[in-house]
Amino acid sequence: MTSATPSRVAAPARTVHRFVEVDGVSVFYRESLPDRPDAPVVLLLHGFPSASHQFRRLLDTLGRHHRLIAPDYPGFGHTRTPDGFVHSFERLTDVVERFTDHLALTRFTLYLFDFGAPVGFRLALRRPDRIAGLIVQNGNAYVGGMSEAARRFTAMTPETPGAEQAVQDLLTPAATRAQYEGGTSDPELIAPEGWLLDQHFLDLPGRKDAQRALAFDYKSNIAAYPAWQAWLRTHRPPTLITWGARDPFFPEPGALAYLADLPEAELHLFDTGHFALEDHLPDIARLMDDFLRRTWA
Repeated sequence: MTSATPSRVAAPARTVHRFVEVDGVSVFYRESLPDRPDAPVVLLLHGFPSASHQFRRLLDTLGRHHRLIAPDYPGFGHTRTPDGFVHSFERLTDVVERFTDHLALTRFTLYLFDFGAPVGFRLALRRPDRIAGLIVQNGNAYVGGMSEAARRFTAMTPETPGAEQAVQDLLTPAATRAQYEGGTSDPELIAPEGWLLDQHFLDLPGRKDAQRALAFDYKSNIAAYPAWQAWLRTHRPPTLITWGARDPFFPEPGALAYLADLPEAELHLFDTGHFALEDHLPDIARLMDDFLRRTWA
């Protein structure tokens, strides 16, 4: 008979999966249930072409000590929109803002990834008193942070020759997979479930129309960059930057650009691409945990 020994495996966090009605939109979200009621709160804002499932391992890893909340935007994931919903970055922000109201989130750190940057910065301009800090992961806010391919793509209008086909090409399985594996040093570290689930949602009725609208609206974000940068200079939020330096769309200069407005930001570059959490989650999670423990109070 052997005696029991304490387990050395850390128990994952409990995570709930819910819907909430916000202005006619049925918003799906994931929320970790931390051990402490006063745990730091993080609003996880996902990117294209993903949804809250991109944070599933992060919720398991950090959710016992931090309250992590990850909604799906309209046009993404499990969130359901009414007929006639107009997809733009302003409307996405409207829904996320009302979502935070519904959950009574009065103070939170923003995790800004890809599309999460335009949504998050718009939210920060509207509700600056709520922002406790920023965690920026390949969420661009500077023209200098865009690759040449990104500049060409975002400059297109529906009237640009070849624009419609360029958008449709971005919504194919091959392009979705490339978003995950592009820039990685070892594609074998990228689990296929992420991009396969993204493609499942992209192929749902009406979803490609939503992504087309957002693709052509992206130039509204670039026009807003000066306002976002001014907000950073004015408010100087505690900021952690964890960046996949070989991101084909938002390469390393996008991370470095933040230091002009936030010279005290903590910057960490990783030898990977756009979805840095996929192959560098342990390192990024440790940085996040330390950052939140130091800055929340």
